[in-house]
Amino acid sequence: MKKSISYIILSVCGLLMVIPFIWMITTSVKSQLEVNKGNVGFLPIEHYSTYEEAGKVYRITSVKVDGDSTFIHIFDENMNRIRSYEKVATSDIIEKKQVKLHFENYKEAFTKVPFKRYFINTLFVSSSVVFGVLITGSLAAYAFAIMRFKGRDFIFYLFISMMMVPQPVYLIPSYVLLNHLGWIDTYNALIIPWIANIFTIFLLRQQFKTIPDELFDAARIDGCGRFRTLWKLVLPLSKSVIVTAAIFGFIGSWNSFMWPLVMTDSPAIRVLQVGLSYFSQEASAQTSLLMAASTFSILPLVILFLFAQKQIIASFASSGLKG
Repeated sequence: MKKSISYIILSVCGLLMVIPFIWMITTSVKSQLEVNKGNVGFLPIEHYSTYEEAGKVYRITSVKVDGDSTFIHIFDENMNRIRSYEKVATSDIIEKKQVKLHFENYKEAFTKVPFKRYFINTLFVSSSVVFGVLITGSLAAYAFAIMRFKGRDFIFYLFISMMMVPQPVYLIPSYVLLNHLGWIDTYNALIIPWIANIFTIFLLRQQFKTIPDELFDAARIDGCGRFRTLWKLVLPLSKSVIVTAAIFGFIGSWNSFMWPLVMTDSPAIRVLQVGLSYFSQEASAQTSLLMAASTFSILPLVILFLFAQKQIIASFASSGLKG
């Protein structure tokens, strides 16, 4: 009974966290007219009026009510207006509703601004950052976990303490430094400052410390140096944690907004989140297009997580974040 209650509570909490995403997706396939009418439900229901004449049903729009009559516009099956201001009995007008998906919102949102370019830039920056993070993180984590040198723990805890510094604190000094280097509005500003990640170093260090010392002794007896031990022994035993670190690094870079907003200005190297922000300003009154753009912006991350969730769970189960 206790386990069942726990599962029910967790399921309800999980559903509450998913509801905003479901609403975003369903709103992205609604017509803007229905959104403007206040249709905030989850189903993309479209309300419309019909009028039957000589056995044929026409789509109509009401223009003005005049007593028991209504002036209407009559449309054909292709929604071309064929008659205007037709006066009919109000009782002959039938209100209907249907579920209709407007997938054209995605095409319109994607072509309204150069999202293709934004996707390419974001993919290039995120992949480069992940590649650099895995290299620097592996080397630093190996040093902090395996090697013995003076001040090792102090330096490591100093690194960890930097995680408590919020980004706005070092944003202006970083801008001044990058401006002196001539990197403002370049890919260097988006990639190089982020190829070292403290959390990745911490995560990999915790995993490396779980590897038995006997394996390192055997590697030394076989004549392996530091780099060969890292490449042949440590990294193969830490695949799940490396995958997790790569996913976290990719998600963090993909969702980065404040840094690329400040450090870049050219649309040619604009990343997805900044482009989405500019798009929200241009299409602030078009909620369905905004939700469509938001949906295809997070879709790659959702797919990535679904494919790699087993590795993420395995990494935490194996390392246990031991000290």
